[in-house]
This record gives sequence, C-alpha cells and structure tokens, in this order.
Amino acid sequence: MAKASFVVTGGTPLYGSVQVGGAKNASYKLMIAALLGSQESRLLNLPGISDVDLVAAVINELGATAKRVGEGTFVIDPRNFRFSSVNGKYGAQSRASTLFIPALLAKFGEAIVPLPGGDKIGKRPLERHMMGLELMGVRFEQTDGLLKARCKKLHGCTYRFEKNTHTGTETLLMAAVLAEGKTVLENAAEEPEIDDLINFLNALGAKIRRRAFRTIEIEGVQSLSGAIYKIMPDRNEAVSYACAAIASKGDIVLENARHQDLRAFLDQLDAIGAGYEIGDYGIRFYYKGALRATDVTTEIHPGFMTDWQPLFATLLCNCHGESIIHETVMQNRFQYVEHLRAMGAHIEYFNPSVKNPESYYNFNWADRSETDYHGIRIFGPTRFRGGEFTVHDLRAGATILLAAISAQGKTILHNIEQVERGYQKIDEKLLLLGAKIERVTS
Repeated sequence: MAKASFVVTGGTPLYGSVQVGGAKNASYKLMIAALLGSQESRLLNLPGISDVDLVAAVINELGATAKRVGEGTFVIDPRNFRFSSVNGKYGAQSRASTLFIPALLAKFGEAIVPLPGGDKIGKRPLERHMMGLELMGVRFEQTDGLLKARCKKLHGCTYRFEKNTHTGTETLLMAAVLAEGKTVLENAAEEPEIDDLINFLNALGAKIRRRAFRTIEIEGVQSLSGAIYKIMPDRNEAVSYACAAIASKGDIVLENARHQDLRAFLDQLDAIGAGYEIGDYGIRFYYKGALRATDVTTEIHPGFMTDWQPLFATLLCNCHGESIIHETVMQNRFQYVEHLRAMGAHIEYFNPSVKNPESYYNFNWADRSETDYHGIRIFGPTRFRGGEFTVHDLRAGATILLAAISAQGKTILHNIEQVERGYQKIDEKLLLLGAKIERVTS
C-alpha cells in the first residue's frame, strides 16, 4: 500500500482565515450514541477524518447504517442493527471500540469488543469504565485481546470516578440513558465535548442534567428516538492553527472558534505576549512581537488541556527565557521532545516535586515507568531547522508539523496517517494560509 508523507519548506508566516471543523473528540462518539436511538439521526459538521470513517465502517458492519449524505453530514440509522461483536481488527486503530459496549448491551445484552489502541501516550485505564458498568449489572471477561460484556438488564447506580476520565464518563452516560432507574455520576468529566454528548442524547429523548460541579444525573428512559444535531467546533484544531500562526509570525482568523472553550489557552497567550482578538466571526490570532517565557501545568477541564501542551511547546520554544511544562493528566506525553530537539530546541526533562503524587496526578501513579518524565524545561528562543521524522501519535505529529512551518529548510514527515486521524485536510488548509507543504506518496 502506498504511504503518504508531508514535505514542508518552512519560513513563511501564515496569513488568512480557516474554518474550524467539527470536534474529533465529540464526532465519532455521537455517531456511536446514535445507535441507542430507534430512528435515524443526522449529524452535521462531522469532520472528514479517519476516526470518523473507521467508526462508520464499524457501524455498517454491525448491520446499522452510517452514510455520508452531504458535506460534513452523516445519517446514522440504527434500525437494522443486528450484530453484537466488533471486529477485532479495529482495536489497534482506535480507542473507540469500548464506546460501543453500552449500545451493544442495550440492544443484545452482550458485547464483544477489541481492547483499544490509539495514541501511545501512557496507559489509559479501562477499570474506571468497567467498575461503573459492573455496578450497573455488567459482567466482564477478557480473552485473546477481546473484552466480553454481558448483562440481563442495565440498572441505575451511583458511581464516583476515582480520577477524571473523559471516555469513562461518556461510556457510563450512554449506558445509563436506557438503564432502569436513576444513575448519578460523581467526579464526572466537565469537558465541552461531554456536554455535546449530553445535549445530543437529550435531543434523542434522554433525561440528563448536571446537578453540581462534576455531578451528572441520568434518569433512565424506555426508548430513544432520532435527532438532527450539529457537532461543536474542535478546540484542539483551533489551538493547532493558532500556535502555527503565532510561531510563524503570522496573522490568521479562525472562523467559528468558540472563545469560551479556549479560556485556559487564551490566558496562556496573555502570559507569553501573543496577540488575539475575539469577534462574531470567531478569533483572530497573530504575532505582535517578542514572546516571553512562562510556566504551564496541564489540568482537567477547565484547566489547560493535555492535548494542547505538545502544540504549545512549539510556541514556548519561540519565547525568550526558560519555560516549564508540567504534565499531570497523561502518564507519558513527551514523545515529541526528541523531535523538537533534533530540530534545534533546547529542552530538558525533569520530574517536578509533588506531594502525594498518587492523588495529584490524573493517571494511575503505580503505572508509571522509570523512563516517564512529567516535566520539561524549554530554553528559548529557538530557530528550528528542518529534518526527517516519523510520526508516532496525533498531537506529536501536529507539533512537528507546526515547528516545520516556522523552521529553516525542509522537513519530511512520514506516517502522516496519525495526524489525519484528527485533522481534516490539514495540508490543504495550510496551503491556503500560505504554508509550503506538499503531499508525496511512496
């Protein structure tokens, strides 16, 4: 099979405007949630990314229908949904597989799904999902890379997540909407993508409401219908283009970017002295002079997103002085550092001193390895130079691409499929903004 690579010639400031696509971390999850309905749903503003295509393929193999019916629009029809097992080949390609469990249990009382793959950024424990589902009456067994779940009838429960989990909250939300009785989720995720799922499920006829900070109450219903629903804009894509514009000393408008979803990022732009303006159109991001160093700690929402830290690292490399990034959400999210070092960045690893790390960090402290670091020091400013790299995960790939745009010389990126899991037509959009980027196949 032919493999595609990006060849980027750096040094051109980005200028113009770009439309922010639908949120990756909401899109395919709402597609799966549509299987809980009894009628077809139409989902608008779905991004044209490989994760969406993969989930559509799974839905079609399960007997239901997922079909593109216009630009950015899918129809999901659950009425011929008739198989309870997800093909094992999808496990290595995505983390979406376990999200099918609630719909399969609600329909068949059993679910067989592959253990999930996706980005290699540390362990993302499934026990936070499974313990809640077990309280709802589900029994699990694990064999040969497959997770088997069974229950006679889902029933409501009160469950407190030990640590924040985006996917765990989504899984239990989808399980609870058709369960018998009331479910209360405590220490649940607060991200805007969670609210997008809640709003869609309520449009289908679910009864979900946030009762307090990190507390969600779900009253189970007998059945759900269908709905027409528009996916929220992707805040990770917005941050990616914003960082690319500022790092390249450019000036771009992100149409339909929502400032309320980006507050923690905008606060950090204030800290380093970068420019932005909020308008009815979205947000303008621009370089307005020398950038100053700052410190960033990733946190669960409403804090600074872990997804943003590799992207923001490219900006910190352009800042004057010493910056620190402290990663508290993911166990191992500094794979991009060696690539940035190869491009000329001065970055040092370290482990910050933390009291009670077991409770401070959002990952399971016992899962860490001796080679995992949770902090980096960045000394700037850096003049990036080109190189040749293989992309290992989505955000790290985007980070190298952003550095390449502002670098001297030519950069070649292989395995760009990882980047295209989360960014629709990123090369075409960057070309329109003035970047010199070429797709080549070999």
